[in-house]
Amino acid sequence: MGIPEGSQETVFEKFKQLEHFLTREQGGTGLGLALVKQLVDRMGGRITLASEVDIGSTFTVFLPIGATND
Repeated sequence: MGIPEGSQETVFEKFKQLEHFLTREQGGTGLGLALVKQLVDRMGGRITLASEVDIGSTFTVFLPIGATND
């Protein structure tokens, strides 16, 4: 599927979807990526997006790993 470059920043917003709700072929509420981004941010990480239209998208999550005193 892929995400056009101009829409890549908005896919992490709540209720944001690429397709118009009347013509959508894909289901969903537009909350999934917003929730993931919020959780990643709270854990001090980051999420990246690499996408090519008609090919697909790759989302990568980077989280800091710290030593624990267990």
